[in-house]
Amino acid sequence: MSSSDEVAGGKKTSWPELVGKSIEEAKKTILSDRPDVKTVEVIPVGTPVSEDLRLDRVRIFVGTVAEIPRIG
Repeated sequence: MSSSDEVAGGKKTSWPELVGKSIEEAKKTILSDRPDVKTVEVIPVGTPVSEDLRLDRVRIFVGTVAEIPRIG
């Protein structure tokens, strides 16, 4: 954990190094770093979300087209 990582009570609270990684890799890393996290939500950017603070939840916001959209 680098000194720039946000921590609360010695536990990591953000993962800037995961920007650009696959969703599965991100989930695996988050759950490895924080086994106390019960829910990892994958949410499209711009989707309304509740503003409640849950210390057992991490939200991954996604919104990039990864491949050419095609009919078929």
